[in-house]
Amino acid sequence: MIEVLGLARRYGALEALRGISLTVSAGEVYALLGPNGAGKTTALRCLAGLLKPSGGTARVDGADVRSDPREVRRRIGFLSASMGLYERLTPRELVRYFGRLHGLDPATVEIRVRTLVEAFALGSFGDRQCGRLSTGQRQRVSLARTVVHDPPALILDEPTLGLDILSGQAIHTFVRTERERGKAILFSTHHMGEVELLADRVGILSDGRLVAEGTVPELLERTGEGSLARAFLSLVSEADG
Repeated sequence: MIEVLGLARRYGALEALRGISLTVSAGEVYALLGPNGAGKTTALRCLAGLLKPSGGTARVDGADVRSDPREVRRRIGFLSASMGLYERLTPRELVRYFGRLHGLDPATVEIRVRTLVEAFALGSFGDRQCGRLSTGQRQRVSLARTVVHDPPALILDEPTLGLDILSGQAIHTFVRTERERGKAILFSTHHMGEVELLADRVGILSDGRLVAEGTVPELLERTGEGSLARAFLSLVSEADG
């Protein structure tokens, strides 16, 4: 469903990505880990068609990010930590607006609005202007907007960053539900507990390279460590050494 094939990205002399390759199958959650500056956000933005790769390519549901980035954007839901909301719209109005932008017919839009309001527990503030929402509420609205067109693949850049327990739980529940529906889900995070809770497989980036990949038990066995956090530190240190 998501195929990354030798993906590279340079900013002048800086190599942000150095030919990474990975796959995320339908019905699979893949967590991308790495220290700050490792290339996680660059990789996800290349996959979303927002950055043009300097080398290699990627495909989402068969669409190529280099030759057909517009079609890729139709087939993904991309959540970035830097996304904003239209402050004067309510969550219901915002989700409805983006449904129309994606070309959904009015009846389908209303079904999706009702479904997502329930899925992300937006009802108590669904008619409040977005400019008056808390950080956690805004993030839930952002994710609802991201998936209004029900795409086959989700790419989520730190979806629970700065959220309270309630908002984080709503997003975790949604990710598990979407996996059961057969979605391919790729997300980045710094929360090891979140990875252990959600991820089927894990990839670790360091200095623009994919230095390790596997299930959590496989990474623990490889490093001989007792926790994912310690295994992560061991693998990054090994790659940097």
